[in-house]
Amino acid sequence: MVADQMRFFKKNYELLIIITILIIAAALRFYRIGDYMTFLGDEGRDMLVVKRMLVDHKFTLLGPTASVGGFFLGPLYYYFIAPFLWAFNYDPTGPAVMVALFGTATVYLVYRVGKNFFNVTAGIIAALLYAISPLIISYSRASWNPNLMPFFSLLIVYLTWLMVKNKIPIFFLWIGLSFGILFQLHYLASFLLVIIAVYCLIYFSLKRYWKYYLLGIVGFLTSLSPFLLFELRHGFPNTQSLIQFIFQSKDTGFVAGNFFPIIADVFFRMFVRTITINNNLLAILLIIFIVPLFLHQWIKTGFFKNYTLTILLIWLFFGITLFGFYQKGIYDYYFGFMFPLPFLLTGYIFSIIAADKIYFRLGVIILMLVLIYINIKGAPFWFEPNRQMANTKMVADFILGKTQRQPYNFALITGGNSDHAYRYFLEVDGKAPITIENVQVDPNRTSVTNQLFVICETLPCEPEGNSLWEIAGFGRAKIEQVWDIYVVKVYQLGHWHEGD
Repeated sequence: MVADQMRFFKKNYELLIIITILIIAAALRFYRIGDYMTFLGDEGRDMLVVKRMLVDHKFTLLGPTASVGGFFLGPLYYYFIAPFLWAFNYDPTGPAVMVALFGTATVYLVYRVGKNFFNVTAGIIAALLYAISPLIISYSRASWNPNLMPFFSLLIVYLTWLMVKNKIPIFFLWIGLSFGILFQLHYLASFLLVIIAVYCLIYFSLKRYWKYYLLGIVGFLTSLSPFLLFELRHGFPNTQSLIQFIFQSKDTGFVAGNFFPIIADVFFRMFVRTITINNNLLAILLIIFIVPLFLHQWIKTGFFKNYTLTILLIWLFFGITLFGFYQKGIYDYYFGFMFPLPFLLTGYIFSIIAADKIYFRLGVIILMLVLIYINIKGAPFWFEPNRQMANTKMVADFILGKTQRQPYNFALITGGNSDHAYRYFLEVDGKAPITIENVQVDPNRTSVTNQLFVICETLPCEPEGNSLWEIAGFGRAKIEQVWDIYVVKVYQLGHWHEGD
């Protein structure tokens, strides 16, 4: 019996290991996902759009707004999350579950790419470290359009490698289609577009393969067609804004004094934030350890003769260098299109060393145990959950209870949030607030009700006389009641009359 079990394990050890890694990845992503997920203004905005698509059939050709530049993304992300919001009966946990599913699938894709690029050991090491990285986990547990970037970025890199290695230029179509999806998740997909273009031009001359390049463009335009339809109908406003942002904005361009410091910072953060969880010393050791060995292997195998190392080197070089032209703050989620890269590099170098001498193998095992320990120790579920969604719903339900089902106006005083998260639950769970219109649109002021509810997220808070339009448009007001709900204050305001 024991002998049979040993034979079964030897025959299926790879399958058993990757199943175990996927179970760990799923557990870390789905555990109490509703309590730990982010649910602020951006998430509330997305839920409102999708709810109106499902209930009111108000379909859209535009997606979320970009964080900078004042332009919009394509709408595909909304159509991704729509079936999950519907299946979960309009509970925002549903779209977060969709992101967690993609996050778990990315773990498998990292394994598959690592195995096919290098060997089984590299794939397993890369997948395990990716599965337990706290930063990766945190971006796999909330509904947000950039959070799907790692899956589609790695898929594009993998398809491109398969195309070049096996000389199957028809894959340009699938790469183009995938880029159309990725471009609607975040405009940093343009960085990956440069990376893939450089790689393809090295191995597929434009003169000989121009028809296949056109096929890729067709695939890209097909995926992007809803967004392009909006642009055609409205004179390309987002395209113009994007071009102006890239070529004319003070936030982009070459600044000699900033270029190399930005590159150095991005290069270091790519390792320290993803693999070593802010352990600077360990990150420095990994970089010193991995990057020179990687470059040595690339040179040793004949530079561009090695399709695999070349695509990773181009991904690494251009992915980091292009950030040098961006002059604003660079947030962790900007690295989404590169998230799998440091794990693949680490898995590759570790597998080479482990295959050499037994004491090298022992060193890799010890280092892996250290990385596993610090990553598991930093996992989000060790900390108190934020319960943002539950608390937002609690405040919204409280306000609905105080409206007595009568028309009401609503406002939020906050430091940097928006009111969409509260509005989502106010609209889904009961009665949506009435938006106050300006006098030109509403000369009879029928959009102004007899009660205004104000949520204050920043304290101290003085809603009376506040310049926020939702409050100023209500007119001169007086505070009727005040409540402390969780960490916010809720004010009920009424109209001020002579003698008050």
